[in-house]
Amino acid sequence: MHESCGIFGVYSPQEDVARLTFFGLFALQHRGQESAGIATADGQRIRVYTGMGRVANVFTEENLKPLIGHMAIGHNRYSTSGSSNIANAQPLVVSNEDNTLAIAHNGNIINATFLYKELADQGYVFHGSADSEVIANTILSAPGKDMVEKIRHAMHRIKGAYSLVILTPNALYAARDPLGVRPLCIGKVDGGLAIASETCGLDHIGAEFVREIQPDEIVRINENGLQSYPGDSKERGLCIFEYIYFARPDSVINGKLLYPARQAMGAGLAREYPVDADIVMGVPDSATAAATGYARESGIPVVDGLIKNRYVGRTFIEPEQRMRDLGVKLKFNPLPQVLEGERCVVVDDSIVRGTTTPSVIRMLRKAGAKEVHMRICAPPIKFPCFFGVDMATRAELIAAQKSIEQIREYIGADSLGYLSIDGLIKAVDLPRENFCLACFTGEYPIPVQLEMDKLALETMGAGKPVDACDAIEDK
Repeated sequence: MHESCGIFGVYSPQEDVARLTFFGLFALQHRGQESAGIATADGQRIRVYTGMGRVANVFTEENLKPLIGHMAIGHNRYSTSGSSNIANAQPLVVSNEDNTLAIAHNGNIINATFLYKELADQGYVFHGSADSEVIANTILSAPGKDMVEKIRHAMHRIKGAYSLVILTPNALYAARDPLGVRPLCIGKVDGGLAIASETCGLDHIGAEFVREIQPDEIVRINENGLQSYPGDSKERGLCIFEYIYFARPDSVINGKLLYPARQAMGAGLAREYPVDADIVMGVPDSATAAATGYARESGIPVVDGLIKNRYVGRTFIEPEQRMRDLGVKLKFNPLPQVLEGERCVVVDDSIVRGTTTPSVIRMLRKAGAKEVHMRICAPPIKFPCFFGVDMATRAELIAAQKSIEQIREYIGADSLGYLSIDGLIKAVDLPRENFCLACFTGEYPIPVQLEMDKLALETMGAGKPVDACDAIEDK
């Protein structure tokens, strides 16, 4: 499963906002690694720089230097709508005769094709194929005496998941969809305020967490401070995978630190699926906390049986065939001295397509494991996500095609146990109605087409992306 995107914003006349945004994005790197970008504003113009790759690869002292101003937004992308190319790198800058704005978006909207056609008929030109550009132009085209009214009008038309940071030449805005599918929070930084997808993005710049932005809320930050414009939505649909996998374990969402929640998932697995075993190990890094919880509840010692190469995927050098044949070996390396002759409980966060897990199990057996018992923190994933996660089609989801016993046989485990939905809700210790559980149940909080195309706008986009560090005059 692939991450959603990471967004960040800061308003601080006393700080180097481009540099703060760089470090905020660096802390949110786990949410997207395909491209990164920063836009700044100084009251007169918006400047933007985007590039393909991770934050540390995209930005240098030289290309940060022109990004002057007292407010900024930034983005780490994992593509859930539109392909991975520079035209879709964010922040995106869009203009009409009245306004200019830059936008960074985490989520996915499900009526993008309809809105695209409507906007194109009105004469709006699209430079890329991401739904984020549709959101930006929907805001530009909206009626309203100010940007807050335009954003609110657009929110009534956009359907799906979106946490947004928006930059105009003279203000910073943030908004969250009516269900609150993706997280977004506010913090205090010296002389100003910051917005981040997760609290870890605030921690890394020394900002003090203030509160989460509420679902359906718009905030504006300018020289008058923060103004809040609450919505009236009562329904909630936070993605449960923020707790299982996406967010960092040191982040806080809905008042809950994720690390103990993940430990509780492991403890729940130990109660629901006990087994006689010698050691417990987590598939690093996302299941490490859950493995600790399983070990504590079961009394079986926890060990590091796999070492993860944290730099996998950070090279542009394509492996030759012999290296590709090693498969998961490029990512994980087992410890035979730890595994030899042992009955192992292996805790992982999820099984999606079922392509990686068999390789992991074969690797553990080759390293000497006597038995391998898989325990999975997420219930069986039977339905695709349309709200900001590039998961898989239903035909690709192994739990949609096979029974649990068939999956166990397919992956080659001695036993297989998935945490129940009730066990998962107990672990996060929040009401079930707070969450979107559609990938387990098929009950989507918004009606969707079950075979939506990630690249639906791909053939519609035309034009040229904003280049390197372009400056956009105030309008």
